[in-house]
Amino acid sequence: MNRTKALLIAIIFACLGLLGFALYLQLVLNMLPCPYCVLQRYAFALIALASLVALIMPKMKRAAMSASVLFSLIGGGIAGYQLWAIAQPMGSCGADPLSDPMNSFFIAKLFPTMFQANGLCETPYDPILGLSIPAWACVWFVMFAIAAIYLLVNKPKEHSIFANKL
Repeated sequence: MNRTKALLIAIIFACLGLLGFALYLQLVLNMLPCPYCVLQRYAFALIALASLVALIMPKMKRAAMSASVLFSLIGGGIAGYQLWAIAQPMGSCGADPLSDPMNSFFIAKLFPTMFQANGLCETPYDPILGLSIPAWACVWFVMFAIAAIYLLVNKPKEHSIFANKL
């Protein structure tokens, strides 16, 4: 297996693992997701989907990784905004006005456990390994953006016996 395929598989599993961890936090630890958390879940799912498209259809790799960079930047922006909103003295990120429209999305009705916003941003949760959940999301979005950019600029090397002789 070449590095490109390995990296794409790693991205897919990391995104699925993050979505699984979000479900664990929600269902086991009763940490209800706010609208911005749910938007970040959408971004992780779209990054995984773009990586799957690049893995299955190598000719679409450039378009899929461009989309992945875009989804990573959007997700990172949402997580960054959530961090900023939580740090404000009022502590609210406007969860109530966003919840109803987001919960009426088709995908939220299809997968309500994963994509319905039931929580508020100002709910205080303990940090995980010293960082808040949106801070961890920012870290992951940056890593996914770097990986996607690497896959965009990296050209596959020829592994032919004749490659060195030409």
